[in-house]
Amino acid sequence: MKKYHNIVDKIHSSPYKLTFVSSGGGTNAISALLKVPGASSTVLESYIPYSKESMDSFLNKKPDHYCSLDTCLSMAANAFKKSKELDAKTKTKYLIGIAVTANLATTYDKKGDHKFFIVIQTHESTKYLECFIDKGKRTRDEEEELITGCVISILAKSCGFNFDLPKIQEEIIINEVIAEKPWKKLFNNKVGYISNNKNNPELIFPGSFNPLHEGHIKMKELAEKKTGMHTTFEICAKNADKPPLTFYEIKRTIDQFQNDESWMLTSAGRFSEKAEMFPNSVFIIGADTLMRVFDEKFYKSYKDMMEHIQRFNDHNINFLVFGRKVAKKFISLKDINVPELIKDRCTGIEEDSFRDDISSTELRLTKN
Repeated sequence: MKKYHNIVDKIHSSPYKLTFVSSGGGTNAISALLKVPGASSTVLESYIPYSKESMDSFLNKKPDHYCSLDTCLSMAANAFKKSKELDAKTKTKYLIGIAVTANLATTYDKKGDHKFFIVIQTHESTKYLECFIDKGKRTRDEEEELITGCVISILAKSCGFNFDLPKIQEEIIINEVIAEKPWKKLFNNKVGYISNNKNNPELIFPGSFNPLHEGHIKMKELAEKKTGMHTTFEICAKNADKPPLTFYEIKRTIDQFQNDESWMLTSAGRFSEKAEMFPNSVFIIGADTLMRVFDEKFYKSYKDMMEHIQRFNDHNINFLVFGRKVAKKFISLKDINVPELIKDRCTGIEEDSFRDDISSTELRLTKN
């Protein structure tokens, strides 16, 4: 750890402050920061959600894979969010969220690649490092040392200093996505949404679209044929209950859309919030999502749920509901207990008109 002392001392002397979260590896990197005097001026907090249950709790969702770039992105986004919550006095440009997730050598022969991911999230960029390391080439300590060197290097760069990456035969890939100005405005609460279309959205298709697939396009086309309206894909970039999207994820998502397709990024996590933001709209929604809208467990109480649902009437919101496969059973609008006060606002697209059991989650799992 002595070889990191000077550069870590420089990091501690800088105005930057960070929240560090690691899982599966990277704890030595935390130690490298904490062992140098002055760490309390830099490290706001560190998390080690080592078990699956702990990671699910930290992210408030169950990731597809616990050691993946996507999971590391969510970890870093949450870490950056926590940095802002913990230190409201420091300028946002000096706050950092850093995350590490790794699959390393252990006491038994692990299936899959030995690999690690590091993500640094700031107010203006998402930088990620990924490395697949030769299995059996290093001991666990040597693999941890490699991660530490990479963490210190990429962190030093973010603080304005140079510190070389470890020299290894395997490839270390580093990429960075710089935030566009409108994205920053959204995250700084200066606007409620941003869009590539100047017209007010009227037919809105909310989703993560990770990835956008043929089923989404079929739903869009059917909805447009039924309503005569133009679809706008809506991606929630800031959700109160889950990690915000990183700039890498935003770019990856919107890059999927064709030039003639409209999209918008919003800060509206709940449908009641979307209703207030986009009155007089029709929402394209899956039956599985509609079930959650009418599930009391997602609200403070039954009264709270009904107050949220009443907003659909207040803002003249209608739903076009597509059937979805839920736990091996196809569920459509007729299978859902819709509250009487908005029953007339829901129109179902039945199974004989549309059925596509493909899901983004399954596609991601197949890809990985």
